[in-house]
Amino acid sequence: MPTLKWLQEEFHYGYRSGNILSVFPSLQRLREERIVGGSYKKVFRQGLLPYLKTGDNVLELGPGAGSWSRAILKHIPNGKLTTVDFQEVSAWLKPEKYEDRLSCIKVEDNSFDAVENNCFDVFWSFGVLCHNNSSTILEILSNALPKMKSGGYAIHQYGDWVKLEKWGWANGKVPIEFKNKPDDEIWWPRNNQEKMCNIAINAGWEVVSSDLGLIERDSIILLRAK
Repeated sequence: MPTLKWLQEEFHYGYRSGNILSVFPSLQRLREERIVGGSYKKVFRQGLLPYLKTGDNVLELGPGAGSWSRAILKHIPNGKLTTVDFQEVSAWLKPEKYEDRLSCIKVEDNSFDAVENNCFDVFWSFGVLCHNNSSTILEILSNALPKMKSGGYAIHQYGDWVKLEKWGWANGKVPIEFKNKPDDEIWWPRNNQEKMCNIAINAGWEVVSSDLGLIERDSIILLRAK
């Protein structure tokens, strides 16, 4: 871990966080919010919504069962969402309900070959990059960049071990024994803001903010396509 095979198989059940935008969170969402130290609704409202326009084309990496996807679709009534996942997510997201506004693509790697170039206004993920090591994050950001329109934004949650130390390993539900294991043997590889910024820059992105400051355990980076 986190090998490609592990990432392809681990979330076969369809990870879900409930309704991201509901006033009163479900028990599942509430448990997750306590772990990360922040509100998912606030993350959406302040971390994603300001960069969404009603007619945008959005690319989402690793939607799982579609908790964030449904929130995105609600706010792009004239736009389109394309999801890319190692799982077949159509049964969970039900693209037929959205006519031609939702496309779900099952992939076998991080090449992004299945999506068009120069197509997307926003690239989003939550709960994905935190499970990838540095070389894979570089691969993802490098291969996704040509798919973006010039000036398009990318917003991604990622693991930040500096913040994790402050928040507490027990609070964040990350095993403390990971400190003594190499990244290839754990599902929460080492990362921090400086490291993530360097990865993004090397992939060709402009870093707008290394962390939007919306959750306590992790960071959320804001990037712009040149």
